[in-house]
Amino acid sequence: MSVAERSGDSRDRGPAISVGNKQRAVALDSRRLRELAAAGVPLCLGYPGRSNAVLPGLEEVEVSLVSDRVIAQVHRRFMQIPGATDVITFAHGEIVVSATTAAREARERAEPVGREVLRYVVHGLLHLNGHEDAETGEATAMWEAQEAVVEQLWPKEG
Repeated sequence: MSVAERSGDSRDRGPAISVGNKQRAVALDSRRLRELAAAGVPLCLGYPGRSNAVLPGLEEVEVSLVSDRVIAQVHRRFMQIPGATDVITFAHGEIVVSATTAAREARERAEPVGREVLRYVVHGLLHLNGHEDAETGEATAMWEAQEAVVEQLWPKEG
């Protein structure tokens, strides 16, 4: 069943965010993810990247949770790269997340799948805020910001 929820919008918190669960294979709490993603927007805004940031000017960010099959189609169509990936971010404010990949990675990290999905959403938000991860130095800075935000939103147990 598809679930789409939307946060409220306010200037100091950044754009509104919606989360649509468009896959059935991985059980996720879409409401909690939407709440955490909404709380993550202002945190990500606190980590500005390059001047190509679009996040501050967006009215809404749309997150779609999909399967590996669907994200592989998006990956090939828009990036000409075969195969599934974890997250794809579009400058117009769309973030596509593979729940299947998140479930696999969460098992490897020994943490909840929702936390891994949140990590991918934060990664997408940071891309929208001007971060890049193609080069090692940029990727390291982005990873550090990403993990700091995830830890604030969903502290690791233990």
